[in-house]
Amino acid sequence: MKSNFFALLFRQKHIRRWGLMRNTTPETLTEHSAQVAVVAHALALAGNRYFGRSYNADRAATMALFHDACEVFTGDMPTPVKYFSPQMRESYHEIENAARDKLLGKLPRELQADYAALLVESDENLAILVKAADKICALVKCIEEEKSGNTEFASAKRTLWAAVEEIDLPEVKWFVENALGGFALDVDEL
Repeated sequence: MKSNFFALLFRQKHIRRWGLMRNTTPETLTEHSAQVAVVAHALALAGNRYFGRSYNADRAATMALFHDACEVFTGDMPTPVKYFSPQMRESYHEIENAARDKLLGKLPRELQADYAALLVESDENLAILVKAADKICALVKCIEEEKSGNTEFASAKRTLWAAVEEIDLPEVKWFVENALGGFALDVDEL
């Protein structure tokens, strides 16, 4: 069976994030997924080295690469729209499930279970890390926009700071304390 799965995934480069906001630097879904993979990998390694965890860091990174893959069909739904009401949230969840099933259907049957394990968040502990990395990367976007003089992201930054601080994982706190500050520096300060 021929597969259009990979061609669809590569269309992530055409999907812009933060559609309701003025961006100084546009961000695509491809860029975002790569960044989330880097942070998820770092969180897993920090958890293993400093906090006695036994995460599979490579698996965390791979899950992160695919965490928004279904958006090749749905686009990037802005958070205020996604969570506008309980009905909207439930409807969007149904749309995500349908998009995931459609995307998986683009694969040969023999590969579907392998990719379903990435798209369905089959490992709950790693899924929590990926969600944390996703929030951290959104916060980084806000920091970078603010650094560029764009005040459009000020409210999102406050909301995301609060959300990241609420994550009760020592590896997230480690990343915030040891790595997040670098994103506010210019290249000469790094």
